[in-house]
Amino acid sequence: MADTDTEYTPRKIWNWDKESGGKFANINRPVSGATHDKALPVGKHPFQLYSLATPNGVKATIMLEELLERGETGAEYDAWLIRINEGDQFGSGFVDVNPNSKIPALMDRSGASPIRVFESGAILMHLAEKFGAFLPSDPAIRAECLSWLFWQVGSGPYLGGGFGHFYAYAPSKIEYAIDRFAMEVKRQLDVLDKRLADNAYLAGDDYSIADIAVWPWYGGMAKGQLYDAGEFLQVQDYTNLQRWADEIGERPAVKRGRMVNRIFGDPASQLHERHDARDFEIKTQDKVEPAADA
Repeated sequence: MADTDTEYTPRKIWNWDKESGGKFANINRPVSGATHDKALPVGKHPFQLYSLATPNGVKATIMLEELLERGETGAEYDAWLIRINEGDQFGSGFVDVNPNSKIPALMDRSGASPIRVFESGAILMHLAEKFGAFLPSDPAIRAECLSWLFWQVGSGPYLGGGFGHFYAYAPSKIEYAIDRFAMEVKRQLDVLDKRLADNAYLAGDDYSIADIAVWPWYGGMAKGQLYDAGEFLQVQDYTNLQRWADEIGERPAVKRGRMVNRIFGDPASQLHERHDARDFEIKTQDKVEPAADA
């Protein structure tokens, strides 16, 4: 991979006077706020999730499905699809929930007054504390769990916006950028692999929000599901990470959570919106027994 032919010299003052190029250029801009008026739909359940099944979005749906899997009926939710490539995240209703215009965004309507929660890590903590689940109570183990949770929050941008962008989405291949971020992602994979050599899960013996946060990104990378970069990064070498990724991927709640708000990949793996637990059953029935007039 070679650098572009001409070397770029930064201007003294940066101005947004041309499109940056790349896959997501149409939604990138240097200002915040709504671009249009659009109210968000509200369903019947205590939690209203507005999202897309990116790795960050999947964190929220896995968490909600895990809570339901363990019998927390109060965690019922509606999951509404936000098509970021079409600018849904810049609608006025979405911006009211998340002024940062990123998915996922959650409205907790289980109490007397609605509570907005944005940023995937904050959503995981909010739900874990609310239900007393997937967040250890022992102070030392809790600290370990939160350390790994915030490790992901801090490390994820190097994998997504750094490596993923320059390797898969940038309009031209820049050797320095790809090499720099590939090196960092390899280091991160090694950090996880070493931790998982002596621990079943990131916080220790028990599955927690740390695993829920890290798995969609680094589990996906370990299984070659992100940026078509598994061979490039030699992910098979991280055997402890592979074991962990496989085990979490087999959890029923994880399988369901990955489907919600998914609009890409195998159509059988997509559940664009989720408003009831039966939606998964209907999806399965549709796949096996299509309607007579389909």
